[in-house]
Amino acid sequence: MLIITDLHVEINHKEVLKGINLSVPEHEVHALFGPNGSGKSVLISVIMGYPEFQITKGEIVFNGIRINNLTIDERVRMGISAMEQRPPVIKGVTLGKLAEMMVRTAKRNVNDITGLSGQYDMNRFLGRDINDGFSGGEIKKAEMFSLILARPSFVILDEPDSGVDPEHLKTIGKMINQSLNIRDIPGERCKQWDKNSGIIATHSAAVLDYVHTDKAHIMIDGQIKCTGNTVVLMTQIRDYGYEYCIKCQKTLNDDNKN
Repeated sequence: MLIITDLHVEINHKEVLKGINLSVPEHEVHALFGPNGSGKSVLISVIMGYPEFQITKGEIVFNGIRINNLTIDERVRMGISAMEQRPPVIKGVTLGKLAEMMVRTAKRNVNDITGLSGQYDMNRFLGRDINDGFSGGEIKKAEMFSLILARPSFVILDEPDSGVDPEHLKTIGKMINQSLNIRDIPGERCKQWDKNSGIIATHSAAVLDYVHTDKAHIMIDGQIKCTGNTVVLMTQIRDYGYEYCIKCQKTLNDDNKN
């Protein structure tokens, strides 16, 4: 569904992504681990088409279409949506007005807003300007609330567990699963999952206690250094930290030179 090949990206003439290769098939969700400053947010911004980042080499293909030169709104219309790590406060636009726009665009029933806002205790935020005075956890909930209403086919989440207290984290996990539209496939003899595709970028991996991912990648210094089983890599990071990954890669590079 999403294929990134040898992607090199610069900002202000400084290379920040140094040959990213990443493939997320249809119905798979991948975790993207990495320390702060590793390039996770940059990669997400480039996938979404933020103009301040310049692709100098490589390509991004979504559903068979090269999207390197498409605008943000064109990519959104194709079904790609993202939750930012630090979304802005938007004065003069209430969360309720945004929700109404989302359901119209996604051709959903306006009653979906009432049901979803009641389910996640969002009614008190609908009349407030977007993210204005919200706590960290409330901002994440508002972002996920909008994402669920938008119904994208490819969900990108940038640090959904950052700044979220334990009380809100479980709710955020539930909302992520709903945004991925996880459900059993009816009529199948064996249980299967039918879900949208996506990427969840996280530093702490705390939210992955509540959300299943099919594969994980470790990103360090603008490159994907390791790919494997999410639980294995998550356990390694929690037990030894990212310094272990850095040392491991250095050892592998030294062995390859000899």
